[in-house]
Order: sequence, then structure tokens, then C-alpha cells
Amino acid sequence: MNKETKKFYELKAEIIQAAAHPIRLAVIEFLSNGEQCVCDIVEHVGAQRSNVSRHLSVMVKAGVLQSRKEGLKVMYSLHTPCILKFLSCVEQVLKERIANEAAMLKSLQAIRA
Repeated sequence: MNKETKKFYELKAEIIQAAAHPIRLAVIEFLSNGEQCVCDIVEHVGAQRSNVSRHLSVMVKAGVLQSRKEGLKVMYSLHTPCILKFLSCVEQVLKERIANEAAMLKSLQAIRA
């Protein structure tokens, strides 16, 4: 792998890592409905404001979110709404995994019956 390709994969990983936390995933899905004030985001995820602000900062730095000031409020929105397609894909993988595990359990129950 050449240097440029390696750097490209590192940048991709940075974006995925920026979303790879339960609070961050909740924020991304909350922002799928449009721009929100940090105060509403904090209330939605149920975490301390300082903790949420740190997560928001990571996602802004990675280019997942964007922010703007509106008076005293800081408003956040998805900078790259296409990340929702990725999360939809993740949900599909989970559904398939759950279905496979349920089928396996059903087979085990049938064997033991």
C-alpha cells in the first residue's frame, strides 16, 4: 500500500472513530431531524454538558457535524448527512445478526426437545 492510500484509510478511520461512541451515535440520529441547540442535544442524550461538548467537538473536527453561533446558543447540524446511510447499514447488519442468532437458538431448542 502506498503512502497516499494509507493516509486515505487513516482519514476514513478518523471519521468512523468520530461516530463510534453511543453518545455520538445518539447525537447524529437526533440531528437527522435538523439543526439543534447544544442545550437540546444535552437533554436528549442525558449526559453532562461538558461531556456532550467534548463529543460534539470530536465530530466537528472530523467533519461529521458543523456548528454556528446564534446569539448565546451554539447550534449543531450534520455536515455530512450521508453518515445516516452508514448508520442505516449498521442497523441492517444488526438485524441480520439478531435474526441469525434467533434462528440458531430455535435450532438448538428443536434439537434439545
